[in-house]
Formats: sequence, C-alpha cells, structure tokens
Amino acid sequence: MTPAELSRTVLRSVRGAVAEKELSVPVPERIVVRPPKRAGCGDYASNVALQLAKEAGRPALEIAEILRQRLVGSAGIARVEIAGPGFLNFTLGDGAQTALVRHVLADGARYGEREPEELPVDGRVPGDARGIVVAEALARLTRAAGAGRPEQSPPAPDAAAELAGIVARLGDDEARWALLRPAARDAVRLPARPVQRAENPRFRVQYAYARTRALMRNARDLGFVSEPGEVASAGPRSDTATQASATQALATLLATYPATVEAAARHAAPDRMVRHLEATADAFFRWCEECPPLPVGECKPLAVHRARLALAEATGTVLANGLRLLGVSAPEYL
Repeated sequence: MTPAELSRTVLRSVRGAVAEKELSVPVPERIVVRPPKRAGCGDYASNVALQLAKEAGRPALEIAEILRQRLVGSAGIARVEIAGPGFLNFTLGDGAQTALVRHVLADGARYGEREPEELPVDGRVPGDARGIVVAEALARLTRAAGAGRPEQSPPAPDAAAELAGIVARLGDDEARWALLRPAARDAVRLPARPVQRAENPRFRVQYAYARTRALMRNARDLGFVSEPGEVASAGPRSDTATQASATQALATLLATYPATVEAAARHAAPDRMVRHLEATADAFFRWCEECPPLPVGECKPLAVHRARLALAEATGTVLANGLRLLGVSAPEYL
C-alpha cells in the first residue's frame, strides 16, 4: 500500500462514518498521511481526527476511535493505533514494501504524477537569475502535480545574462542545483567551482542514480534481473534489524516522493524536491551497505538479490524522475 492508497482508504472511512451518521462533519477533499516523527509509531500517521474535532464538536480521541474501528482489517493495513491527543498510526501489512516497489517500477517515468486538477499554489517567483531557474522547475513540477501556476515577476533586464554567466562558470547542472537548493527566503551561495565529490549534494544524487544503473548492468552480466520481494537476508551473520531499518528508511522516501512533488508545486518550493532527492540518495547509500544488491564472491544470485536489485531500480526511477523535474541531468555513468 502506497501513502496515496492509504490516504484514500482513510478518506473512505471518513465518508462511511458521515454517511452512517457516526460523524457530522464536512468530508475533507483529501487526507494527509506522513511517516511518523518518532520511530516505533508505525509506518504512517495522520492527524485527521484532530482536524475533524472542531467541526464535529467532539474530542479528537473519540473521532480517532470511530475511524480506527472502521480501518481495522482494511486490506494492506496490519494495525491501527491511536497516539497522543488523537493521531492515527498505521502499520502496513507484510508485502507493503514489495507492493511499493512494483508500483514504482510499473509507473516508471510517470511515478509521482497526478491527474490534472486545480490545486492552489502559494508563493511568488522572483524575476532574477534564480527566478528563471525556479520558474522552469515549477513549470515541470506543477504539470506533474496537476496544480496551478504561481505568479512570476517579470524578469529583470540582466537576469538572463546573469544566469548565463553562472552556467558558464559552474555548468548547467551545478548552476541549477545551487539556485534551486535554498528555500525561497534563504540566500543563494554559489560554489567557486563544481566539485565531483561526495561532499557535493548534487554530485551525490547524480552518483546515486548512476550507481543504480551500474547495478542493473552488473546484474545482467551475472545473469539475473530484478524481481520485487523480501530484501532482508536470513543468514546467521545478517543483522536483520539493521537491514529492516535501512530498508524502511529508503522505502519511506520512495513512497513519499509523490507527496513531495505535490508539496513542491503547491508551495512554489522546488527546494523541497532537492532535499528529498538528497535524503533519498543518502538513504540509498546506507541501504547498499547493509543490503548489498549483488552477490559477493562465489555466491550465486538468490531471490534476495533479485529483490534488492528491484528496490535499487525503483530508487533509480525516483531519482531520475526528480532530477528531470528540476531540469538536472541523470547520467548513467559517472
């Protein structure tokens, strides 16, 4: 179950409660589910009960219990718990990560895109060199998210020339990343020169994508292809808890990529996509250390290697899609 599917499932529970007069509230257009801020609180959480409490004139805990009872036993949900003042915490069923990988690979270049709808957007794009790059990225992000377009100030007379100078010095990819990375109210700090090393976030993201492609090529040379499945090994030397943690961290970032596309478009904030890609690349490198996708030494490719390769391929899909929306290249070799 993806976050979007979970969101729709929770929304159906609200509609059902309203239809059967357990709740008397306007049905929201959508339900937001996010990874919980603390570990051990399930896979996703929603504050929908707190949002409905005022309109319902009832305690959020009471509303949360109504929704919990409706959600228990839903396909793909293993457990629903109430936390704090009325948060709903969801633990997904076995196979959720496998289903996510299948979903990402099936959608491919369209993963993260939504059907067109009128979503309001916040913010105003400046008219300087940074604004040109931001406007180009937002044009792609808003198309992908099915959102509207933010207002843009007319470009300053020297904005194009300023951008051309930055690109000439840093190259197109580095220039775009440096201009898109800061939040709207933060100052842009341009590097002296592009650096092809791990301390450069842009390089790290591109290298992570290139590594996913190298893994696919190397697997073909070894005679096997990807197949979504269980990625943790059960050997006596494996640390399954560490593997599960690294896998969950990476899978969560893949699952929340569509929400990041929407948030970046809605708030006219491509920096949100930049940060998401950086986090995904870092999580991918950590995961590869704990769950090597390729067999080592004389070991034959096993089902676990095919499953890990599929997760790596899905990671590459997300990285490539995000880079494309930002207007930054996704090189297969670095």
